[in-house]
Amino acid sequence: MSWWGKMAGGTFGFMLGGPLGAMLGTVVGHNLDQGFIQLATEQNNGGWGNQERIQSAFFTATFSVMGHLSKADGHISAQEIKLASDFMVEMTLNEEQRHVAQELFIQGKSPEFDLHIVLLQLRQECGRRQNLIRMFVEIQVQLAYADGVLHPEEQRILNKICDDLGIPPNELHRMHGAFKPNPVTQTSEPLDNLNQAYILLGSSPTDDMATIKRKYRRLISQHHPDKLVAKGLPEEMMEMAHQKTQEIRKAYETIRKVHQH
Repeated sequence: MSWWGKMAGGTFGFMLGGPLGAMLGTVVGHNLDQGFIQLATEQNNGGWGNQERIQSAFFTATFSVMGHLSKADGHISAQEIKLASDFMVEMTLNEEQRHVAQELFIQGKSPEFDLHIVLLQLRQECGRRQNLIRMFVEIQVQLAYADGVLHPEEQRILNKICDDLGIPPNELHRMHGAFKPNPVTQTSEPLDNLNQAYILLGSSPTDDMATIKRKYRRLISQHHPDKLVAKGLPEEMMEMAHQKTQEIRKAYETIRKVHQH
């Protein structure tokens, strides 16, 4: 990906400063002193960085916050580790990139990890790119449900993530519905039943098809892989975005078939 190529070429420091830059720099072996990090942060205060810097910030925040969230209930489950590993597989990371993602995950588990400042910088880097922010939160919600149980401390952290990133409660509720295990099957598939299909689209059985279709189109537009990458989603995460659009289409078709009868 473009940000990785620039970082490997030694221009990483000019792309990302602040706490995210410090974390990523530590992992990849860049010696960034505090003066340089401060300078980079001051230059980035407008929150409208170039695409490569946004990609590196998203990548760094995603895996470090996943690590932080995974230890929220006091232990890291095998399912949470598998989900993080599956993300890396989906992203087709090379060996070096996978190592960086794993090290960021470990940094997120550290008692010194400051979730608040990490989220503030992510929000600043993404600026008005709310679609990117939603994608980030959806990844964290999916991780929280990886072991089939949402721990109260995980819920508290998810609430804090949404507060810091400006995601309204109704959006978080929709995401919960998308990944919450079905009480019968105990799986975390987002489309176990019709009710979850409605929640995934942010709709309800009382909505008419025109309303449901409008919400469906909005979600498809928000999760369109090409649009997300253009806004700063790391290119390796395109497949995840593509899978999300498939889930949204499946939810819409599930509801549409019911309304036809």
